[in-house]
Amino acid sequence: MASLTESTDPFCLREGESAELLRGHPWRRFVVLGDSVAEGLCEPADGYPDLQWADRIAAELTAARPGLAYLNLGRRGLRAHEVRAAQLAPALAFGPDLALVVCGGNDAFSRAYDPDAVDEELAAMIGELRAADAEVITVGMFDVSHSPAVPPALRGGLGERMRLLAARTAALAARLGTLHVHLTDHPLVADPSLYGSDGRHGSARSDAVAAAETVRRLGARLTAAR
Repeated sequence: MASLTESTDPFCLREGESAELLRGHPWRRFVVLGDSVAEGLCEPADGYPDLQWADRIAAELTAARPGLAYLNLGRRGLRAHEVRAAQLAPALAFGPDLALVVCGGNDAFSRAYDPDAVDEELAAMIGELRAADAEVITVGMFDVSHSPAVPPALRGGLGERMRLLAARTAALAARLGTLHVHLTDHPLVADPSLYGSDGRHGSARSDAVAAAETVRRLGARLTAAR
């Protein structure tokens, strides 16, 4: 693992892969809504650029089609209802044709997590963005209960809630027609190199892997439309 870098990591984008996957993409205005995962709090990791997930996606979209307008509204610490209250209106005002919505993790960290309430907030954001003709990306996040920094006594309950959030989000995605990126069962989910030292966020490697999976999902969408 000490010699592994993004260019040699089998789970990251290969040379030229993104350009081929995103060739001719239609998106011109990309907005991101969410919590710290959206904002980008990845911890540096040797061999991986210190570039967070959403910024990576924007960079790949721009490389394939210059001129992308990009707005990241993500802010750390927010729960799903706070993301909707603070970010949906400015996201819609931006006039996006592509939107990434990632939240609920802070809700799931609490034992008081209410899956129905989080579903309601996510569905409202997705619905309004879709009604405004934006393609929407949703995410089943890496299960951070695998982080070595999470106390063993908390891992079981946290893991159950994180997996429930992922399953509920996937079900919403299927019902509402989003482009869904499922990271919760990724082959690396239990690899400690994905997680930061705070027990809540990922490393630069996790952002590189998440960006690769997102670009591949966008590429699959484009391939199906060609």
